Amino acid sequence: MKVKYATIIVENMEKSVKFYTEVMGFDVDSQFTPMPGVIITLLKNQGDAMIELIKNTENEIGLFSVGMEVTDLIATVKELKSKGAKITMEPVPISVGSLAFVEDPNGAKIALIQHK
Repeated sequence: MKVKYATIIVENMEKSVKFYTEVMGFDVDSQFTPMPGVIITLLKNQGDAMIELIKNTENEIGLFSVGMEVTDLIATVKELKSKGAKITMEPVPISVGSLAFVEDPNGAKIALIQHK
């Protein structure tokens, strides 16, 4: 597993993108609208990890999750379960691959993603 991104739910996408680009020195990698009412902007800087900003009305504003890329999501979830991890969302297909969620002992969400 490797850290791929940190997801932040934002109230104002324009202000958030301006902060991360002009203040923090990130570049916009891509922006898309996967469904009505949802905007996602991916920001990159040094290294492989990115910041994912999401504007929607379903989630609380703030840090949402840390995303980790895996090569075999089904095997990873099975292994984590065998070690006692709390899986909060079983693997589901998404537009770029498959996604599952695990929760750490503090309640932090960890997104596990396998890209196509």
